Amino acid sequence: MKLDEFRIRDPFILYEGGVYYLYGTNCCYDAVVPIDGFYVYTSTDLENWSEATLVYNSPENGTARGVHWAPEVYHIGDKYYMFATMMQETNMRGTYSLVADSPMGPFRPLSDGALTPKDWESLDGTLYFSKEGKPYLIFCHEHRQIIDGTMCYAELSPDFTHFVSDITVMFAASEPYFADPPKEGRHFVTDGPFMFRTKTGELLMIWSTFVQQQYHECLVRFKDGELGMDFEHLPPLITDNGGHGMIFEDEKGLHLTYHYPNTKLYEHAYFCDIEDLGDNLKLV
Repeated sequence: MKLDEFRIRDPFILYEGGVYYLYGTNCCYDAVVPIDGFYVYTSTDLENWSEATLVYNSPENGTARGVHWAPEVYHIGDKYYMFATMMQETNMRGTYSLVADSPMGPFRPLSDGALTPKDWESLDGTLYFSKEGKPYLIFCHEHRQIIDGTMCYAELSPDFTHFVSDITVMFAASEPYFADPPKEGRHFVTDGPFMFRTKTGELLMIWSTFVQQQYHECLVRFKDGELGMDFEHLPPLITDNGGHGMIFEDEKGLHLTYHYPNTKLYEHAYFCDIEDLGDNLKLV
């Protein structure tokens, strides 16, 4: 299949052994792919893709509550770890950790329920390791619950099963200099964080929000090269209704993938080259 033959949101690439593994949110209105878990597509050239393969069976694992969003997969040691958004028993969305022996699954639950609070509407958890090797989950507290969505983080246990610190709120979606002005009834969205260490050791985070009704891929730079409260908002990378991206590298260089456009029935994975400037990123 070609990229324009299947719809997907929140694309995430794991690249190893010459194979690109594409995970993402299968559109809930897509009649081709049933929403009963998480799927993967594979490719060797980013152009020709396999059919979808089920890698996590939600009904079999007791998590089939209608939400299967934004899976991210990391190869750590001899295991593959997935962080993904599903609905909790409390009817609140949250980020779960899953584990498998292969990027093709089958994944099984690792955390006992969601990592994020049971009474929070949370989504889009992404994994980050500090310079000291400590794992953190960066995630969004959703605007649907708190109006002005926030970007948060907490330290994870070494086995990725629970938080071992309090949650830190980094910023609200209304705070960046480019955010829309407040008005009655307006919500502010935080979506899709992803961390990237540059060639000079700077720490950047891409994330998404809406500005003037257009989905944006935004950029944060941490001033001390480490996750914390000392950061600045840089100009957005993408302003034309594409976002929720991640960065990956292969033999050809550095790439950004994101879904475009952010319009129901038309979303597809999109790939572009990106340049590491040391203290910033640039689309090529």
